[in-house]
Amino acid sequence: MLPVVPIAGAMLFALTASPKQAGAADNEEDKAAFSERCATRVFGSLVGESAPASAYANPQASVDTLLLDEKFRERFARFINSQFNMAPGAAPTEDASYYMARHVLTNDLPWADMFVGKFDVQPVNAQQPMGEARVVTNANGLGYFRSNAWALRYAGNELAGMRLVTAYRIMQNTVGLTLTATTADPDAKPDALSAEGRKAQNCAGCHFNNWYALDLVASVLGTVRRNGMDVTFQPSTLGPQSILGGVMVKDDAELVQALVTNEAFDVNACRLAFKYLYGRQETSCEGPVFDACVTAFKKDKKITSALATVAKDPSFCE
Repeated sequence: MLPVVPIAGAMLFALTASPKQAGAADNEEDKAAFSERCATRVFGSLVGESAPASAYANPQASVDTLLLDEKFRERFARFINSQFNMAPGAAPTEDASYYMARHVLTNDLPWADMFVGKFDVQPVNAQQPMGEARVVTNANGLGYFRSNAWALRYAGNELAGMRLVTAYRIMQNTVGLTLTATTADPDAKPDALSAEGRKAQNCAGCHFNNWYALDLVASVLGTVRRNGMDVTFQPSTLGPQSILGGVMVKDDAELVQALVTNEAFDVNACRLAFKYLYGRQETSCEGPVFDACVTAFKKDKKITSALATVAKDPSFCE
């Protein structure tokens, strides 16, 4: 019975004692800890480094400076390359999106120039195709979509030479279209994989019926012809096609222009910004921040504006 008395005494003290009031020192400690966490998130997300103590006072004020940092440009270009390709290229020129992203960031260009700019990605030394690559000006360029190494990488192997893989990659890179390549019957005869075979019920949805109808999009890209190691691309002779919900396009330039002027392009830019900063897609509760991102991106069409809007929002440090 002896322990009852001190326990009861302790309970009585707890009931009658005044709770400790939070003081100014406690509030300052909380603010300091929050600022340090916020600085760590901002620097870690943008450049992959720890934040210096000098950034603790106002962490999100560092966002604009970090977006001009070479470390950010390198890191973001690598991120974009990972999003636009399933695996690293066999040669640097095959990772054309990496070089183009760095070029766009370095020269403060609109994000659409990634895809419609008068550029080309070529080897630095034409005699060394496996060597380092660079972005050059090309009056006939279409971002990196007409760069030879990229075109060969995604030419595809459709029986009649239709560039179905190219069509998908162009839409995936610009508006974020995500599809899974499947074959209805793994043991299907070759004719089942032809354009006529793709009109079957299980395939027509992706290839002919939706806004992204792969066969219709590919039909304006022309065909690829292989003769041993010799590969050539031939322009389309099928005339304009109605895609993207009723837009008429006749070639790759009109296709890509239609994609980058569609609102899905703006939305995808912010989706990329969220994924870079958070490592995931946006959630429904982040709708207001996402909408603000789209609004900011529409004003100047620069991916840095999308990133800055998300990184500067108070919710980013919560």
